[in-house]
Amino acid sequence: MTRPQFMANLTIFFPELESLPHHDTLNRLLSVIDVEEIMAAHVELMRQSIRKKKFQRYLVENCYPIAIDGSQKLVRSELLSEEWLERHTKKDEEQADQYYVYVLEANLALRNGMSLPLITEFLDFTEGDTSRDKQDCETRAFRRLAKRLKKEFPRLPVLVLLDGLYPNGPIMKICDQNRWQFMIVLQDASLPSVWDEFRGLRGLQHENCREQTWGGRRQQFQWVNDIEYEYGSGRSKRRRIVHVVVCEESWEAIDDQTGQKITRTSRHAWLSSKPLHHDNVHQRCNLGARHRWAIESGFLVEKRHGYNYEHCYSINWKAMKGYHYLMRLAHTLNVLAHYSTALIKSVRSLGVRGFIEFLRETLALCRLDASSVRLRLEAPFQLRFD
Repeated sequence: MTRPQFMANLTIFFPELESLPHHDTLNRLLSVIDVEEIMAAHVELMRQSIRKKKFQRYLVENCYPIAIDGSQKLVRSELLSEEWLERHTKKDEEQADQYYVYVLEANLALRNGMSLPLITEFLDFTEGDTSRDKQDCETRAFRRLAKRLKKEFPRLPVLVLLDGLYPNGPIMKICDQNRWQFMIVLQDASLPSVWDEFRGLRGLQHENCREQTWGGRRQQFQWVNDIEYEYGSGRSKRRRIVHVVVCEESWEAIDDQTGQKITRTSRHAWLSSKPLHHDNVHQRCNLGARHRWAIESGFLVEKRHGYNYEHCYSINWKAMKGYHYLMRLAHTLNVLAHYSTALIKSVRSLGVRGFIEFLRETLALCRLDASSVRLRLEAPFQLRFD
């Protein structure tokens, strides 16, 4: 980025740019401005795309699938800011304190594979219940994130995709209050009363079954609707109707050790806010719930493929958050570009990282024609996805 030609090419696209700021300058800026405005600009970008129906083809039952998951961002042996969380570990048989930053992320997880960062909620020690010596946790952060998401997109039809941490009454109540649908991973050890009902009723409901081949895998779905789930205790006891679906699948693979063809199997289970039937089980499970993996793949990209998700950049809490928001915004812009019809062929040919390297080298080494670039920038264009 310090090459003279890079700066010359950049000013063709951004004539108002005078220089590239030094890291210390950017750090001082982020330390004093309202970094939440960066997140607001990010949300506005997504809101405009939704209003223009850019993602209409990739919805699930006319809902926008939003995956929510947490990830550790940083860990240190010393406390750098009062907002960092704390845990106790053992090292060489001695107890040691660790301080870490944990983040809850919401991504738009579309059925075509696009995973677009949407909203970030930082876990903050000061948000915990200090009177009872309880620090902030992912469940508390979910409540805050859900409130922000509803405020930013009050009328958006949402299908929330959650992992095995979330199948509980209070979380489902939040979704109901926001008029969101949900698909939540149901682990074997979760909600034993619901599992008992499912096992007892599935043998009596033979019509609640669908077999198909999808993605090279043989799938068998079984579901039971209208299971009564109770949570809470005493006067706060509540009841809710839930629906459970289990997918058992098998496929042929080559054993890494022997080179022989073998049959592999897997099993998945979800809680659904909406009753299952033959016409919607594929959409809700395969095109919706299973695409929750996209947010985890996004974490992998941000941590290992050049976005430096786990890098601190600043020990100032506000500046560190600002860097994180900028990183997530950059990832969003890259995903939108990579899936656009204008670039998708080049991305598939070179790969994502290869295309970014090609773009970087083009800007750093090639002399672009300023008049030609300006004509293209002034011409009307429309963002279309493949």
